Amino acid sequence: MASLYLVDSLDGVTVGGRVSLDGAEGRHAVSVARVRVGEVLRIADGRGTVVSGPVTTLGKDTLELAVETVEHQDTPRPSLTLVQALAKGGRDEMAVQAATEIGVDRVVPWAAARSVSRWDGPKVEKGRARWAAIAHEAAKQAVRPRVPAIAPLVTTGQLVPALGVGAVVVVLDPTATVRLAAWEPPSGVDDIALVVGPEGGIDGAELDRLEAAGAVRVRLGDSVLRTSTAGPAALAVLQARLGRW
Repeated sequence: MASLYLVDSLDGVTVGGRVSLDGAEGRHAVSVARVRVGEVLRIADGRGTVVSGPVTTLGKDTLELAVETVEHQDTPRPSLTLVQALAKGGRDEMAVQAATEIGVDRVVPWAAARSVSRWDGPKVEKGRARWAAIAHEAAKQAVRPRVPAIAPLVTTGQLVPALGVGAVVVVLDPTATVRLAAWEPPSGVDDIALVVGPEGGIDGAELDRLEAAGAVRVRLGDSVLRTSTAGPAALAVLQARLGRW
């Protein structure tokens, strides 16, 4: 499969046109990947549009591609959202990376009651930007034309309303009686949001609050996974259940 690079926009691009790749992406293609004239690349806008074709010209840190195909990948329905609790030791970032590679459509950072890591003041936007950069690179690695959106940080009280109408909220809880592999998504659901707690698990009061708002509690299996692996593992189960894998 041809290498994938990301640009801000592909608006108006048609077959027979030209697309330029510059900045960090162009520099990587020319200086690191050592792309050559005639090599076929894929360039995406991160929102589902992807063009492909051979490289026609090279500069010091830029290149130009002749567009031979233009494709658009719609967001699948139901879409998959990961609500990832902030966690220490970079485990939340590991979850974002793996979830992106697996196919998550949106990631919501969650300041859970037991989150040791905290985003306060300038850290809020810095943390969100860091997660966005991780998702960007992971999408390239996975050759995904869609980069998952990183939503604003939410508290427990903001969580369910932030997910929007039509979202089915599924909380990963190792004490739940229903297994995720046996859970049946409601017909016609628009979005499935997986909620993953921090290192110490989800606080009991938070679980009650989420259930009162309509959330469903499920477990993956008999073992308890770390916060860095629980979300990606659950997403993999859903990808298979929904027929995408």
